[in-house]
Amino acid sequence: MRVLTRNAGLHDIAQAGRALPLIFYLAWSDLQARYRRSALGPWWLTLGTAAGTAGLGLVWSELFKLDRAVFVPALTAGLIMWQLLSGCIVEATTTYWRQGTLIRNVRLPLTLYPLQMVVKHAINFLHVLPVFVAVVFIFDVPVNRNTLLVIPCLAVTLANLVWISMLFSMLGARFRDLEYLLAAAMPILMFLSPVFYRPSYLPISGWLIWLNPFSHFIELVRHPLLGTPPPGHVVLTSLAMLAIGTASTLALFNAKRNRIAYWV
Repeated sequence: MRVLTRNAGLHDIAQAGRALPLIFYLAWSDLQARYRRSALGPWWLTLGTAAGTAGLGLVWSELFKLDRAVFVPALTAGLIMWQLLSGCIVEATTTYWRQGTLIRNVRLPLTLYPLQMVVKHAINFLHVLPVFVAVVFIFDVPVNRNTLLVIPCLAVTLANLVWISMLFSMLGARFRDLEYLLAAAMPILMFLSPVFYRPSYLPISGWLIWLNPFSHFIELVRHPLLGTPPPGHVVLTSLAMLAIGTASTLALFNAKRNRIAYWV
């Protein structure tokens, strides 16, 4: 308890942890507000992902003469992971200043807002997951005990997204141009990430892919979804990024926490 009271960042996270029901309520309310009066609500995400998977899977497998039973499941897993990663990172840049009124007038833990945003995109992930389940049945993707690894692997990825979201929320509150910079950079980053292909498809320069943090997050979850354990270096790198990223973000949060209300 003494550590929590001395470290403002950990104390803020502990307070946000005690408000988890409120975080889930706010995340769900945000989704309801976005899709209010639409016929299918968040299921439009599912339909969009299904259409993208069908179109890209058919065209790319024909163009590059790839085995559809191997390519389409890997493509679907890559697409749903990219939606989770890119959604959190792009929205994180606007999280604090969009909640500026609340931050200035209501005393709530500042880590609550990035957590709410990550929870919202985790709910979106669950909405598009049925597309992958359908692909599993259509292409007879193996389901075995390795598939259960998707739970801890997804938990590690979401934990990484929490510190990344906190970091970009602070940077986005201070530097408004970051939103537009990331929005412009994300399409390029998508093609530099193994969303449409696997790292093994690049035998000559495949090692360059592993310099991209997104590659580790995508492969960490994609391997269990396809019934295989994730490579050891992917697990170790993801855990190392979680430890170093969390410590660095907490240090920055402790230093700049009192300025966030002025920035927004």
